[in-house]
Amino acid sequence: MAEAVLVELGIAFTALAVAGAAAARLNQSVIPAYILAGVVVGPNEPRSLGPLDLTLVSPLEILDVGAELGVVFLLFFLGLEFSPERLLARPTRLFGVGATDFLVNFGVGLALASLFGFPWLTALFFASIVYISSSAVVTKSLVDRGWIADPESDVILGTLVFEDLLIAVVLSILTAVALGGGGVVTVVASIGKAAAFLGVLAAGSVYGTPYLERLLAVEADELFLLFAVGITTLIAGEALVLGVSEAVAAFFVGTAFGQTDHGQRLELVVGPTRDLFAAVFFLFIGLTTDVAAFLDVWTLLAVGVVATTLSKLASGIAGGRFYGLNRRRSLRVGVGLVPRGEFSLVIAALATTAAATVPRTDELASFTVGYVLVMSVIGTLAMQYADSLTASPSQE
Repeated sequence: MAEAVLVELGIAFTALAVAGAAAARLNQSVIPAYILAGVVVGPNEPRSLGPLDLTLVSPLEILDVGAELGVVFLLFFLGLEFSPERLLARPTRLFGVGATDFLVNFGVGLALASLFGFPWLTALFFASIVYISSSAVVTKSLVDRGWIADPESDVILGTLVFEDLLIAVVLSILTAVALGGGGVVTVVASIGKAAAFLGVLAAGSVYGTPYLERLLAVEADELFLLFAVGITTLIAGEALVLGVSEAVAAFFVGTAFGQTDHGQRLELVVGPTRDLFAAVFFLFIGLTTDVAAFLDVWTLLAVGVVATTLSKLASGIAGGRFYGLNRRRSLRVGVGLVPRGEFSLVIAALATTAAATVPRTDELASFTVGYVLVMSVIGTLAMQYADSLTASPSQE
C-alpha cells in the first residue's frame, strides 16, 4: 500500500516538473500547466491515449492535505508582503472597493442563477462561487508577474482580503441554513466565533512582533523553517476547527511575520516550501476535474465565464479608479481579479454535502470544476499579457 502511494506521488511530482518545464519553455504561466497536468494523469477522462494508460494518480489524501497547505502558504506570503498599516491606511476606500466588487459580481451570479432556473438556496451557492476571486491563483500570479510592488496591487490585495473575510461570513450563514438546525442564534454564534478568532489574529499581527522576533532568532535554517511552518500550519488548522477560513488565518499570520526583521530570510528559506505546496494545490484541482461532466453544463459554463469575466473587469476598473489609479492600472486591477479557484471549490463541496436541502448540486459541482479550470487559465493568461494589452498611451 505504502509502495503504491509513493509511486503515485513520484508520478505526480514528475508530471508537475514536466508541465512546469514545458510552460517555462513556451514562456507561459505554470498555473494552467499544473492544472492540466492533473487532468491528464488523474482518474477522470481522458483515461487513455491510444494504448497508453493515463490513469496514473488518484486524489490521495496526502495530496489533498498538500493542496490545503498550498493555499495556506500562498496566503502566508501574501500577508508577508502586505502590512497591517498598508491594509488599513485607507479603510473607507477599501470598504468601497470591496462592497462594489461584491454587489456587482454577487449580483451577476444571482441573475445567472435565476436565468438558469436555480432554486433560491442553490442560487446563493452559485452566486458565492462566481463572486470570489482565487487568492491562491492571484497571489501566485502577482509574484510571478512582478506586480506585487505596483500601486494596483494595493487594490487587488485589499479586494482579496475583503472577499476572504466576507466569504467567511457567507459560508457560516450558508452552512447553518443548508445543513439544517441553523437558527438565527446558531448563525450569529458562528459569525461571532469567526470574528473573535480573526480579531485575535489581527491583534497578534500588530502586537506580537517582539515575540516572533525572538522565536525566529535561530541560526540554523532547519529550525527557522520548522518554526515558521509549524506556527503557520497550527494556526491555520485551528481556524478550520473553529469554522474560520484557513486562508484568512494564514494571511494574518503572514502579516505578523512580515513585521519582523526576517522577511528576506523567510522568502529564501520558506519560499521553496510555498512553491512545492502551491504546485500540489493546482495539480489537485486537475485531479478532481472531470472534463466529460462539462458537456452537461456547457451552456451555463460558457455564459458564466463570459458574464463573470466582464463583471470582474468592470468592478476592478471601478475599484482602481476609486483608488485614484489611471485607466491602464485600473484595467490591470480588473484583470488581476479574474481568476477563480480554491474558495469556489470549497463552496461547491459544501453544497454537495448538503444535497438533501440544496437542489441540483450535481450540476453545480460540474459547473464549478469547469469554471475554476477555465477562469484560472483565462485569468493567468490575461495577467501575463496585461502589460502589452494596457501599454497604449490612451489608457493613461
